[in-house]
Amino acid sequence: MSFQIPNFILAAPEMWVLSMACVVLLVDVYSRGTDRNAAYILTQITLAVAAVLTVTFSGERALVFNNSYVSDAMGAVLKVGVYLISAAVFVYSRDHLRERQLYQGEFFVLGLFGVLGMMIMISAHSFLTIYLGLELLSLSLYAMVALRRDSADATEAAMKYFVLGALASGMLLYGMSIVYGVTGSLDVGQVAERIAQGGGQNELVLAFAVVFVIVGLAFKLGAVPFHMWIPDVYHGAPTPVTMYIGTAPKIAAFAMVMRLLVEGLGELHGHWQGILIVLAVLSMGLGNIIAIAQTNLKRMLAYSTISHVGFLLLGILSGTANGYASAMFYVLVYALMSVGGFGMIVMLSRAGFEADRLEDFKGLSVRSPWYAFMMLILMFSMAGVPPTLGFYAKLSVLQAVVDVNLTWLAVMAVVFSIIGAFYYLRIIKLMYFDKPTDTAPLRSNLDLRLVLSANGLAVLALGLFPSALMDMCIVALIR
Repeated sequence: MSFQIPNFILAAPEMWVLSMACVVLLVDVYSRGTDRNAAYILTQITLAVAAVLTVTFSGERALVFNNSYVSDAMGAVLKVGVYLISAAVFVYSRDHLRERQLYQGEFFVLGLFGVLGMMIMISAHSFLTIYLGLELLSLSLYAMVALRRDSADATEAAMKYFVLGALASGMLLYGMSIVYGVTGSLDVGQVAERIAQGGGQNELVLAFAVVFVIVGLAFKLGAVPFHMWIPDVYHGAPTPVTMYIGTAPKIAAFAMVMRLLVEGLGELHGHWQGILIVLAVLSMGLGNIIAIAQTNLKRMLAYSTISHVGFLLLGILSGTANGYASAMFYVLVYALMSVGGFGMIVMLSRAGFEADRLEDFKGLSVRSPWYAFMMLILMFSMAGVPPTLGFYAKLSVLQAVVDVNLTWLAVMAVVFSIIGAFYYLRIIKLMYFDKPTDTAPLRSNLDLRLVLSANGLAVLALGLFPSALMDMCIVALIR
């Protein structure tokens, strides 16, 4: 048996990000004073070059490293989405971190290792590789949540996240071990083949394994009833960390669902579809209803995230290529909307003041008509109001479930979406119809203002022309 040298060039983006994360760590060690601009600049360069490498070397589907790594179009699109969202998070975070003495290299190093974990999850073609990428991401997030060491809320949130995350990882690993015991393989493709060849043999055992796998996945996505960590972590973590957790990792979690459930356990669709239906209904219902009662914007966006996860699951549970493309479209749209929403909180904040309460947005149209308009676009999009991008995201997943004769599920989703529109429209009412409680001028760097404006306008522009992004998702899954 001859040894073949793997095609390392396909994993060039991962190797580049790993190398640069170590470089940023060393540069930060030898940086003088509290200025960490070198770490910030190197981090942004790392993401830009990684995007170029990903686009350059993405082509036909290829397997390397003993079939544990896959290079395909879906992975390329999702990785570019992770880079863009992560770069926006770092732009939004810089001033906020500096004003609170948190502008340290650790944030950028952990952020890059988190991005690396997401990239591994996206391109994993083995259950073991998926788990390794997930743990790399999770460990980075645990440390980031606890970045503000003098905050009791942040420390408590990090502990909750760590304990519950470890429990969910154990569940996922147990489910994977059962699948390995039945199929004798950890390779996603071989698992799918052996389940198909096995017919009805071991079907009960595999159904048992699917339950444990879905529990682990549901926790990472934040679906009800495995959502208990989201509100506390979103509220307790520093706003830049909340922004990071609530955006790019959702893209990686979607990829993990696709690799595990669709590519690996697709033959068991009849078993996991029913579970996902229950998770979707509970997430849409509980997320939208409880969000109405929130007065803290970060907690409101936490429950909003839970409801959006419910919509995301609609596309996946349909079990069709159109449904998977719709879910992929939805997760990219959600990440773009969410990073803009948290970006507005960061822009309104200043030293000693966190603009994370609903009343902090009162009269924003008087203080800054332009950024009030940006927030209006983002809230309309999250509520699913046409012609914003969020409307087409919801429409696409609803169409996917209708196509598989689950019309009742689509009707429930519409009802919950109407309920959810209340708390989004409430923010618009506060911005345009209430008098401002804070008349201090908005102060932020030019790069934050430009990126936030581009973020809001992108949601509007892609809403007017949604076919470009949707076609990209469809082509990526077909290839």
